[in-house]
Amino acid sequence: MSQGSEQNINEEQSEASLVDIIIGYLNTQQNKQVSNVLVTLRAAEIAALLESMPQELRDQLWALVPAGVEGETLTHLGEQARGSIVHGMNNAEVVAATESMESEDLAEFIDDLPANISEAVLDSLDDDRRLRLDATLAYEEGSAGRLMSTDVISVRKDVSIAAVLRYLRRLKPLPPHIDALMVTDENGTYLGKLTLADALSEHPATLVSEVMEETADVVQSNTSEHDIAVLFGRRDLISVAVVNDENQLLGRITFDDAVDIMMAEADKTLLASAGLNEDEGLFSPVLSSAKRRAVWLGINLVTVFMAAWVIGRFEEALDKIVALAVLMPVVASMGGIAGSQTLTLTIRGLALGQVSAANLRWLGNKELAVGLLNGVVWAVVVSLVTYAWFEDVGIALVIGAAVLINLLAAAFSGVLIPVVLDRMKIDPALSGAVVLTTVTDVIGFLSFLGLATIFLL
Repeated sequence: MSQGSEQNINEEQSEASLVDIIIGYLNTQQNKQVSNVLVTLRAAEIAALLESMPQELRDQLWALVPAGVEGETLTHLGEQARGSIVHGMNNAEVVAATESMESEDLAEFIDDLPANISEAVLDSLDDDRRLRLDATLAYEEGSAGRLMSTDVISVRKDVSIAAVLRYLRRLKPLPPHIDALMVTDENGTYLGKLTLADALSEHPATLVSEVMEETADVVQSNTSEHDIAVLFGRRDLISVAVVNDENQLLGRITFDDAVDIMMAEADKTLLASAGLNEDEGLFSPVLSSAKRRAVWLGINLVTVFMAAWVIGRFEEALDKIVALAVLMPVVASMGGIAGSQTLTLTIRGLALGQVSAANLRWLGNKELAVGLLNGVVWAVVVSLVTYAWFEDVGIALVIGAAVLINLLAAAFSGVLIPVVLDRMKIDPALSGAVVLTTVTDVIGFLSFLGLATIFLL
């Protein structure tokens, strides 16, 4: 692409988003302009564009993706978008796209393919790639073994830095994101690592054993992706060795993999908070989207009826004191907001491994103290506003007490619910908010209307 063409594209992007530009080109059949843009983008950027397109335009855009990046682009797509694209490809096209995939990417990709297409892909692999793929598939999904790359450079500890540098010069190109060489013995047992910084700065006659890091971080092949992401975040790692139970070197995981895990977990948590799963794409088909969302709408309906049933128990009080119906949402809303704050912090703490049996009681006491403090402050505020509005001391005192009770219940529930769900192996990000809303609504209405029935009627 000429420099003038690239400058024109940059000028257009300054006035409109890239998505707007590509959609405009596709709608006017300006395929050459689309191709000019795509060759300047990385595979992850192309994947983001594809996921921003309705199905018809997505198909048009995919047909223009450069052949050399098709495979990598597919690995960056979400399951729904990837499935919609693969559905329109024949077996030969899918096989061609997988030729450039690393074994760890191919393992994830092939799991989602229909049986006839996956068989065609497997049949196309040479013996070496098939063996590496089978080795990757042998590990549990979501583990370090599935995530790691076997493209590793290892050296012995009894060689000199000069020998290491001569060895590296013969290995063109080097693996991507390489910051260190793995040190192993003659049996492949992992001993530590030699950083490239040391390899370049130490005297050539220095032995690897003199400068290697014997206490370098390492993960087992069955370590979960979540634990790997936490390790990278806490230790500021660029790469980490993966070993088996016998401490033999299997591969390595690099920071770009950790970033992908973190982004995927953030997306999952965000979607789960609304009752959605990670397969839900922005332009997913209407029917599948409706099915996914209908489940949680039904669950929510059940919880709403539970709250409505509680309200129905106090019909006489509501008939006699109209102000109670007006003020009910205040109590429920205050509890819901306070509870969601505690719930979010607890879920985050569980995800980061910060919540344990040893500190759970302290956390619960701390949140109850916060709930008590905020409960007293806002109970006074709500009582004063209520008195100014209805000029009734009784109603003002009742709603103040109800707000205090509900904020304490919200604090307690915000800690207890995610911990219990987590121990039951249920994702608290997915169902915690629904349970919490039910608790705060029921307790809020029960305390407010119950106190009103006792003291005002």
